Amino acid sequence: MKRDSLRIIFMGTPDFAVATLKTLVDSDYDVVGVITAPDKPAGRGRQLNESAVKKYATEHGLKVLQPTNLKHPDFIKELEALDANLQIVVAFRMLPEVVWHMPKYGTFNLHASLLPNYRGAAPIHWAIVNGETVSGVTTFFIDEKIDTGAVILQEAIAIANDETVGTLHDKLMVLGSTVVLKTVALIQEGDVTTTIQPKTEALKTAYKLDKDNCKIDWSLDLDTIYNKIRGLNPFPAAWCYLNNGEEHLSIKIFAIEKEIFDHELDSGALDISKHELKVAVIGGYITIKEIQLPGKRKMDVKSLLNGYDFNQNAKML
Repeated sequence: MKRDSLRIIFMGTPDFAVATLKTLVDSDYDVVGVITAPDKPAGRGRQLNESAVKKYATEHGLKVLQPTNLKHPDFIKELEALDANLQIVVAFRMLPEVVWHMPKYGTFNLHASLLPNYRGAAPIHWAIVNGETVSGVTTFFIDEKIDTGAVILQEAIAIANDETVGTLHDKLMVLGSTVVLKTVALIQEGDVTTTIQPKTEALKTAYKLDKDNCKIDWSLDLDTIYNKIRGLNPFPAAWCYLNNGEEHLSIKIFAIEKEIFDHELDSGALDISKHELKVAVIGGYITIKEIQLPGKRKMDVKSLLNGYDFNQNAKML
């Protein structure tokens, strides 16, 4: 049975969420409000930086709310005044029950994994880091826990052998916007069926990324290291130490290739030629294509080799 006309509140912050908001607007849905993160100081001048979602919403004349406290009575009143009957969440923060329980037709979330696997903050990164060959998106109705609600729709996508988090992010961003549109249509028609997520202890988790879990362990095997670096390229980037004589530099590594090869070098040892920088690991070499030294911009390795002197005993740690 077809339901009332939808009045949608959209909640999101980064670029990933903009594609979905744009799809809703382009499809002539009535987006009565946009909730996004407060402006934050950024850069050397500490100027206030608006979220990608706010920039899009402002450009298209949408009402924007930027609460610091989602439980504050003033925000709840503003939310109620918008008289929405559906809320859509894409890359936002955890909502209190008073917010997600408010609209007549519920609140659903778009998550960039095939739930129940990869619940958490960084599902796209961890799918690649863990060497998955398939990823996807899920829409689900929000409940009191994180990413545990009843599933509405899922669609899968293949992960290429040379996929990076940057390329997969963009693919899932587009796929997600189409799945959200399909979900909204089902809700509009009153034709939603949901599936409860299975309860199992053998789930893969999308832990929040930090300095420790972004560090490269060169003692691991070729594929594990290859997956980790591409799963963090271009953001936030895998890092390690370059021990070059008296220099002990913290560096970031971006684009790479892998080469299966039987060698007798120690893990982390460098094989340097005029145009190539290779790191020996168990099972072969990681060939670095893009790198960033402290205080420098990201550069291709040929530029690095033209201007940087490597000690003959230089090593990645």
